[in-house]
Amino acid sequence: MLLRCEDGAIEFGEGGPPGPGWLRAEMLDSVAELNELGLALLADQAAVRAPQPAPQLARVAELVRRLDGAARRRAAACPYLLLEAGFADLRRWQAVATAQIADGGESSYAPFFTVSAALEVTRLVLTYAWHLARTQPAAARLLLGMPAPCAAALGACSLRQVHGLAERHPEWLRPRWPARPDVWLELLAAAAAGEGEALERVRLHGLTLLAGEARLAAATAAR
Repeated sequence: MLLRCEDGAIEFGEGGPPGPGWLRAEMLDSVAELNELGLALLADQAAVRAPQPAPQLARVAELVRRLDGAARRRAAACPYLLLEAGFADLRRWQAVATAQIADGGESSYAPFFTVSAALEVTRLVLTYAWHLARTQPAAARLLLGMPAPCAAALGACSLRQVHGLAERHPEWLRPRWPARPDVWLELLAAAAAGEGEALERVRLHGLTLLAGEARLAAATAAR
């Protein structure tokens, strides 16, 4: 079970990261669906004959292309989102909540996904994040790696604002851990082999990484 949820940290007891049993099944179903869309985006991006936005993930994207449907579903069945949109960036969400991010203007974020399907996935991801931030902030911290202050800022937005953000800022969407291809390669290898124990280890590793990132983001916000 999550401990000290009220201050935005994610901490685990002696047994390590919690299992997803305390979450409602539909939450995890939605995460798996979004993860499948994210893996499809990675595969589509790998097929683009252009310089890749994150060369360290080029091998990851190529491996995703080779996975069959069953293996992709296994890879997608993580108890956290494999995509992110700066969910731990407090200044970004405070700027959104106070309408400091204008409707127009140039973005300072280089896009990772340049394929056309990215816009719809961005809309779905931000809408899901907004829903969790409003209704289940503890789940937002576990599933999205979104600390409490970020969830509060996003939850203060209206649905129309969130959809507008997706339209204007699809470049915010990117794979989680772009600098950690080893995490992705471990996940994809386990999914391709269908090894249950290996998949469970990878999933727990991801939860541990999210916990560390959430603690760091919470400490940064406090400062």
